[in-house]
Amino acid sequence: MTNTITSSHWGAGIVAERPDGALDVLPHPDDPDPSRINENIGSALRSDARIRRPAVRASYLKHGPGKVDGKRGAEAFVEVSWDTALELVANELNRVRSNYGNEAVYAGSYGWASAGRFHHAQSQLKRFLNAAGGFVRSEGNYSYHAALILMPHILGNFREHITEATRWSTVAQEGQLVVMFGGMPLRNVQVSGGGVAKHKLRDQLKDCAKAGVRFVNFSPLKSDALDDLGAEWLAPRPGSDTAIMMGLAHTLLESGKCDREFLSRYSVGFDRLEAYLLGHKEGIVKNADWASELSEVSADTIRNLALEMSEKRTLITTAASLQRADYGEQPLWMTVALAAMLGQIGLAGAGFGIAYGADASIGTMSRPMPWPSLPQGKNPVDIYIPVAMLSEMLEQPGGAYEFNGETRAFPDIRMIWWAGGNPFHHHQDLNRLRNAWQRPETIIVNDMFWTASARHADIVLPVASPLERNDIGGGTQDNTLIPMPRATELPDDVRTEFEIYCELETRLDLNHKFSLGRNEQEWLETLWSEMQKTASQRGHSLPSLRAFWAGDAISFDDPTPGAVFLQAFRQDPDAHALPTDSGLIEIASEKIASFGYDDCPGHPTWIPPREWLGNASHNYPLHLVSGQPETRLHSQYDAGDFSRERKVNGREPIHINPTDATNRGISNGDVVMISNQRGTCLAGAVVTENIRAGVVFLWTGATYDPDLDHPDQLERHGNPNVLTHDMRTSRLSQGPAAQTALVQVSRFDDELPPVRAFEPPLKDPNGI
Repeated sequence: MTNTITSSHWGAGIVAERPDGALDVLPHPDDPDPSRINENIGSALRSDARIRRPAVRASYLKHGPGKVDGKRGAEAFVEVSWDTALELVANELNRVRSNYGNEAVYAGSYGWASAGRFHHAQSQLKRFLNAAGGFVRSEGNYSYHAALILMPHILGNFREHITEATRWSTVAQEGQLVVMFGGMPLRNVQVSGGGVAKHKLRDQLKDCAKAGVRFVNFSPLKSDALDDLGAEWLAPRPGSDTAIMMGLAHTLLESGKCDREFLSRYSVGFDRLEAYLLGHKEGIVKNADWASELSEVSADTIRNLALEMSEKRTLITTAASLQRADYGEQPLWMTVALAAMLGQIGLAGAGFGIAYGADASIGTMSRPMPWPSLPQGKNPVDIYIPVAMLSEMLEQPGGAYEFNGETRAFPDIRMIWWAGGNPFHHHQDLNRLRNAWQRPETIIVNDMFWTASARHADIVLPVASPLERNDIGGGTQDNTLIPMPRATELPDDVRTEFEIYCELETRLDLNHKFSLGRNEQEWLETLWSEMQKTASQRGHSLPSLRAFWAGDAISFDDPTPGAVFLQAFRQDPDAHALPTDSGLIEIASEKIASFGYDDCPGHPTWIPPREWLGNASHNYPLHLVSGQPETRLHSQYDAGDFSRERKVNGREPIHINPTDATNRGISNGDVVMISNQRGTCLAGAVVTENIRAGVVFLWTGATYDPDLDHPDQLERHGNPNVLTHDMRTSRLSQGPAAQTALVQVSRFDDELPPVRAFEPPLKDPNGI
């Protein structure tokens, strides 16, 4: 089959067949700024990294569940039949449920599985386990967990804020100044949850610049702002953004530019923040000079910018990455407070937005109606952990922890089932995670590739790629439905997850609670019928499912093309009260204050990061920033050609300033060793003026590839999470804080170890 359409999180594409029958995914002609990540799909599926048959870790196959002795991730696998693999899964699920209950099963289906609405790994696995009695789940996400927990206290539901974000079209029409904390990196906006049909942000940002909007980029990376914007680059110490915002705020106070009328009408608690900024309690005035000392941005620059912000229609944007650092709630809270002091919240082209640049759809479009989705059912187990507390959960069964005003206890997990994600990409301090990962009695992983998570499993189930099944594509915020017809047949020993769970529900006597007796086509017809009814209620007529698969994407009008965040609240704060305790913006929160957290007090507070350039040592003098790569989504399709093309000597690139490189004898293209007290990895040096001196930037997502025979378990491929710490943002949100890490970098002059990340960890079945 050729020239069929498909969809991924990074865009629609056209499936084309090579003369040898192999498939590639080409850009969709209607996409004005298509992502090259689609180039990874065909080449990755053809690679040795593809899982082609069910496999079981050798000693697990021989002895069954029990003591692991560090073998997960070190031991080879034996390929087995589907009957053997499913019998092992069914028996083990029954054993764990019978002996320990469903609260001993953790379903780690986190993140960015597949763009399809039916074959969605999280929904499929969670529906199956709900039918089988439930599971322990995770709460929140690694991307913007602090915002999910903090924002309801001070402003409202953050997921709604993302969809309601002020559109860039209104910024072009009405805005004058955009101040970006953390920049607006376009490598991030290649993707959108569930998919995106047209990448619009690049052109919309250009429209803003053409209209005369000025941009300021607070980031250690100049490239975090599109060159066409001509943004002023201010490169602070990472982790000092809250201090800069406070210096700006103090300047508004001392110059009389603070909009007290807005604060009085639309917010509560400013008096406490004002007293803090003026130093009434601890005697430290948070003025521009104080902020300059912490950030190394000049005090005059901070003062002048504050005055400019007060005189122009100003939009403040704060990148989601800023909250993934020590005390990451604080820059979010201070963003809201600073915007409120300017008094421009709810005005077209002004106010603030958090997580712009984290997703292709934020500020560019919205979907006009809900898309169909596979119902997950009700989970009978009411136990969860904050998503980033995975290692603690495994290390401390029954242990207590604080979270969002509660004291909770970790469950005692005996079995993990992971699908649609990769904890050995997302999680921090991977050496710690690897040790904690040895504790459960059984780990099952569904995957297309031999990812690090699959290598650290006991039972591996090979699953279909989106090109090998029928589905319906629709982004969580995109305004387009994209057909996803099967472009090629399934490999012989690979199955869809739906097929796997249908057979397991028979083995477990679940009486069709999962499938409801429907096959794949019947489920897809049911979901499409629901979509047709939803569309009809809104005046749209959709074709049959088969006609949809045979055609092109179906786009709808953007329902809110001129959206302005909090405009209705500004116009009438009584009729459109916020879902906070006061109904207003809570610049200080009585509820948060009542929790008594010294790491997240009741108003925005400057708390020095645990590791940053303000306390760097001779041993670890550089600040490591780790961010989304240009060449893939997280770790997905790392085995693909485009991902491998940008590696340096087969390893992930690390960007380093020429001054830091010269001081270490490092040249462009050298392999370097990055190290700290938590771990060591290799990467390929990219020497560039586009990064602040004292900071290095290493893309995330390189398939974790540790040399377990090396005394430091040297990671050979360039995964930054062997270096990041696994402490939380605060007791309020318990979010990840990966952006707070100090390291040393040196040229690696030893013999280069080979990268083994894409080699199947298989052995001869006769060698068990």
